[in-house]
Amino acid sequence: MKRGRIAYNGAVHQVTEANGKVRLADGRLLNDGDFQWLPPVEVGTVFALGLNYADHAKELAFKAPEVPLVFLKGPNAITGHKANTRRPADATYMHYECELAVVIGKTGKNVKKADAMDIVAGYSVANDYAIRDYLENFYRPNLRVKNRDACTPLGPWLVDAAEVPNPMALKLTTRVNGKTTQTGTTADMIFDIPTLIEYLSSFMTLNPGDVILTGTPEGLADVKAGDVIETEVEGVCCLINTIVDDATYFATV
Repeated sequence: MKRGRIAYNGAVHQVTEANGKVRLADGRLLNDGDFQWLPPVEVGTVFALGLNYADHAKELAFKAPEVPLVFLKGPNAITGHKANTRRPADATYMHYECELAVVIGKTGKNVKKADAMDIVAGYSVANDYAIRDYLENFYRPNLRVKNRDACTPLGPWLVDAAEVPNPMALKLTTRVNGKTTQTGTTADMIFDIPTLIEYLSSFMTLNPGDVILTGTPEGLADVKAGDVIETEVEGVCCLINTIVDDATYFATV
């Protein structure tokens, strides 16, 4: 099942997907455009992986990490499907990052790899934008690179874990204005999902609603105001987002 959240008629609604439409809990079907998409879950702690694909690390001329490189993201950074993301006027290089998002469904502490998938609720898609100009060190991304308002779209759907039998063999694709610019596969992760869950839960408790952004493969490209970015993970969903300039962004917030 694909589950999501929307803002409609002044309230937040839990919805499901029905033949390309959005179904409210009372059975009513809505057309896209009649509501605002929200992240598909009430997001807790967001763990983001840096350099978790060997080809991406090579693309950036960095040595692949020997232990997971993880940083945290604040709730302000997360936005929904079909939202706008600002490209600041002083940015000279801003790129997308198509990522498989793993959503935790059960509380877990000291979870072993063999049991890790038992606490996964499901999967979504994230696009974790970065601005190279602001980046001090790929090993330790600074605050304003990865915690800018609405810099990380998530959604539109949460797909139940049972419907994704092998999350480590999914194709990732990014399209900019309809042109494919990035392809990869989750099979190329340096640290797979069970390893990440075991690592994170070894020193902090994972809770329902926590999200692990598992990194992006090679194929990054600069995006400009007006560009429409589609980030898609096979068998999960396609996330759409638009880049806007300062004037457009601040006129709508």
